[in-house]
Amino acid sequence: MPNKFSIAMCTYNGARHLREQLDSIAAQTRPPDELVICDDGSTDATRAIIRDFAASAAFPLYFLINEQNLGSTKNFERAIGFCVGDYIALSDQDDVWLPGKLAQLEAEFDRAPNIGLIFTDAEVVDEDTRPAGYTLWEKLPLGPDERRRLRAGKGIDELLEGSTVTGATMAFRARFKELVLPIPNDLAIIHDAWITILVAAVSEVLPFAVPLIRYRQHGGQQVGAKERMTDEGGVRKALRRTNSYQEMIEIGTQAHHRLAEHRDVYKSGDALSGLEARLEHLRTRANLPDGRLSRVRCVIGELLSRRYHLYSNGFRSAVKDLLA
Repeated sequence: MPNKFSIAMCTYNGARHLREQLDSIAAQTRPPDELVICDDGSTDATRAIIRDFAASAAFPLYFLINEQNLGSTKNFERAIGFCVGDYIALSDQDDVWLPGKLAQLEAEFDRAPNIGLIFTDAEVVDEDTRPAGYTLWEKLPLGPDERRRLRAGKGIDELLEGSTVTGATMAFRARFKELVLPIPNDLAIIHDAWITILVAAVSEVLPFAVPLIRYRQHGGQQVGAKERMTDEGGVRKALRRTNSYQEMIEIGTQAHHRLAEHRDVYKSGDALSGLEARLEHLRTRANLPDGRLSRVRCVIGELLSRRYHLYSNGFRSAVKDLLA
């Protein structure tokens, strides 16, 4: 039996660009098996646009309206929860998908059953879909070394540190829904980073170096609207936010709890051991003593344990801590 592909879309006062995004989904060479849309209390024409589109859509569309505003993370949690397909792609309300997006994602999932999550590059465009002249990965930057680490299951450190995966380019296997839901709303990351961290802990993540969407930048975006404008520096700043040691510890601790809860289902024993060592390293770096001699002892201990090399930037990080 062929696998089914669901799309989880969240909307909030997105009338200006929503129809173009919906039309790009309808134009997919591999149509979705369902589109689940959760609206977070729109007061513009968003709901009317969705109902009009649903009347002529060639695939099932399920439209849910939240009784109260949940925010983007919890809204995506709700949309994902209602998806019943084998693969789930996340969709923002204001981008434009290239026609072959779902077909290429499905081909990669079918090719390699060990891939749990795929995220792609994207062409950055302005409010009127004029090309900005660069892609998301060029501004993150997400180079070959980072991609190799993610594919090898060694990219958890980067994922804890800041945003690497953009939800609008992401799709994952639905068998991980139980692991990623519910999505915490009290961390320094949003839904896309949380999903990626957990799936990456127990499965392979594939960075697909082909832009499959046009990623629109405009002043009305719900997330990062002030920074995610068409200037290159603003895009880089918004997409590459760096978390503090304490924030990374909080994220890692909650991820550890979730993985422990589902240890038997997702065979997360190795991931738990690795995450515990990462957290120990982060706690050591976050709490280095002020005294020079005591600090040197702590840094040497971390070097001898090889945790600087495994979970930071080796001697460069050690020197940074010594001179701090």
